[in-house]
Amino acid sequence: MFPLRDKKNDTLIHDRRDFGSRLKSLLGFRPSNLRLYEMAFIHRSASLSLPDGSRINNERLEYLGDSIIDSILSEYLFNLYPGAGEGLMTKTRARIVNREMLNQIAVSMQLGTLIVSNASSTAASRNLYGNALEALVGALFIDAGYEKTSRFFIEKVLKKHIDLEKVLESEKDYKSLILEYGQKSRYTVNFISSEQTDPLTFKPYFSVTLEINNEIASTGHGDSKKEAEQDASMRAWEQIKVTA
Repeated sequence: MFPLRDKKNDTLIHDRRDFGSRLKSLLGFRPSNLRLYEMAFIHRSASLSLPDGSRINNERLEYLGDSIIDSILSEYLFNLYPGAGEGLMTKTRARIVNREMLNQIAVSMQLGTLIVSNASSTAASRNLYGNALEALVGALFIDAGYEKTSRFFIEKVLKKHIDLEKVLESEKDYKSLILEYGQKSRYTVNFISSEQTDPLTFKPYFSVTLEINNEIASTGHGDSKKEAEQDASMRAWEQIKVTA
């Protein structure tokens, strides 16, 4: 990981020329606003303090990048699988953007060599690689716009580091995971379903509310009751993994 340069220096990264060269190799072009990308790789544990009291790290860019990745994947999967239902596309997208997958992708892209961090190897810092990838996408979006960001993510991230066929084959039975979690934790688990009609297409669909220990954990939708239960279970399971 990169160490920080002296705070009195204008640059945030130890060796800006080397950083710029590696960034160009990663992106496939020379970025316009290098300082923006420097920020994308500063973990909150290595935040820089400005005279006005504000702190420089990648959390805001991470937030933006998370939304941009969701949009890119939604459009890509929509075009790639023209016959797929909303439930399948949502589940496929969720498997790609979960913390574990994003961390694996970032490691495969060797983003760790660019990250500035003072975090120890603990559970609190286990997601800094995936977070840096999201922040990189956020920086790219600001610097180059949506179309260029989309091309980068699809060609240099998705196609190079993700096997979509394996992702589709590795579908988990999220309902079983939730039921097992409830049993181990001695929580009550209830699936409350209702059949509804889409007001635009007039097609019937199912909506399921998942309650864990009498509290609403998530809501899922699908063309069938089973699909809606899986959708709700997947959403709840992702939250359980984050807070575990």
